Amino acid sequence: MKLSTKKLTTMSLGLSLLCGVVACDEQPAKETNLPKGKVYVTSMDETLLLAPQDLPTHTEEEIHTTIQLDTATTYQTMDGFGYTLTGGSAMHLHNMSAPARKELLEELFGDHETSVRVNYLRISIGASDLDEAPFSYDDLPEGTTDVPLEHFTLAHDTLDVVPMLKEILAINPKIQLLGSPWSPPVWMKDNHDTRGGSLLPEYYETYARYFVKYIRAMEAEGITINAMTIQNEPLHPGNNPSLLMLPEQQSTFIKEHLGPLFKEEGINTKIILYDHNADRPDYPISILDDPETAQYVDGAAFHLYGGEIDAVSKVHEAHPNKHLYFTEQWVGAPGDFAKEMNWHTENLIIGAPRNWCKTVLEWNLAADANQQPHTDRGGCDRCLGAVTITGDNVTRNPAYYIIAQAAKFVRAGAVRIASTMEKELPNVAYQNPDGSLVVIVQNKSTEKRTFYIDANGTRHLAVLDGETVGTFTF
Repeated sequence: MKLSTKKLTTMSLGLSLLCGVVACDEQPAKETNLPKGKVYVTSMDETLLLAPQDLPTHTEEEIHTTIQLDTATTYQTMDGFGYTLTGGSAMHLHNMSAPARKELLEELFGDHETSVRVNYLRISIGASDLDEAPFSYDDLPEGTTDVPLEHFTLAHDTLDVVPMLKEILAINPKIQLLGSPWSPPVWMKDNHDTRGGSLLPEYYETYARYFVKYIRAMEAEGITINAMTIQNEPLHPGNNPSLLMLPEQQSTFIKEHLGPLFKEEGINTKIILYDHNADRPDYPISILDDPETAQYVDGAAFHLYGGEIDAVSKVHEAHPNKHLYFTEQWVGAPGDFAKEMNWHTENLIIGAPRNWCKTVLEWNLAADANQQPHTDRGGCDRCLGAVTITGDNVTRNPAYYIIAQAAKFVRAGAVRIASTMEKELPNVAYQNPDGSLVVIVQNKSTEKRTFYIDANGTRHLAVLDGETVGTFTF
């Protein structure tokens, strides 16, 4: 497989940053017997891309501040970091030669030194706007209906999505999958169109059974759907496909149909609300305020095309027993690396977990050089994949490195721990299941910053050049 110059092995580039782990006191620093750690650095100018460094043991630089960790103060347990495996992404992967595809999938989902270690994926239930054309699992001639769902078929997904999921699961059997629908079958909608419209109340029960059939059909393929959102972007009916679903409609659908049916059928798939922008935390809060609905709901999911990431915490404050997820953010083609790496790191990789999110997912995993495929009448024609696939050639784009900066080091089951926030050094910290610590620090300043990371009284020395992101492991 011919690789771009942004290949992961750029980690072997010569390194120019100083970042250290030492025991510090008032005396000049010297060699110690403390366990050694590493830092993996990405610079906004792309000269360093996940570049690993052994940590030196001393510095003569001025210490600017201290990031204080407290492993005794814990927050949410992380499910993982990843992407959306759109239908188009699966198609491009499937079209690669078997050896090239295996190499790329091992790089993305494997557990090797050079792997990104993606451990969470979102997939569409039916078509998303990054399929070639909209479809559902029960498409019928105009004017006909199928309340018994006798014509339900997973056939379209078996072309690309199912085969790719099976190859990914063979590499990482523990990867978790989140399903999201963009639209019901058009015969269930008041406008009889894949784009916009609302779900007719007389089909609420049928649509709930549609989801059960989907989950069972994927189970039959050996694929477990761990969680599902009720509707992708329920307040954005201008996409194709899409559906307008107001809070009261979503609440009724869950309370009276989907929730009871999942319970009756023994479905363990988590039900997640909303799946839209942070500017409307009132949407999930209003639904969770109804205990009859809330009993069936695991939590709420967010995007950040509107609002501020801090607003997500309002849902936690109102309903602290429910979980929060960050499920989508795009990178627009052609992709400004510095702009995207800077904004996504601060708001998503650091900001979303600091606001209780258990997942951080970027948008589509893969596209071609023209950002194909996408649907007409509202499909995204500028959505840059985390990787661009041209035949067997692979180019790694901003979202690849944004997610890798966390996924490579923060394992599923890691617990977020307390860390003090510094204005020019936003950060987030975790303790992995094996006890190791991971601290992701962004230096937003244009100047080098020398600082301590203090973990329960043991001070570690760190230095980051301006406009870089470092993931510290020790």
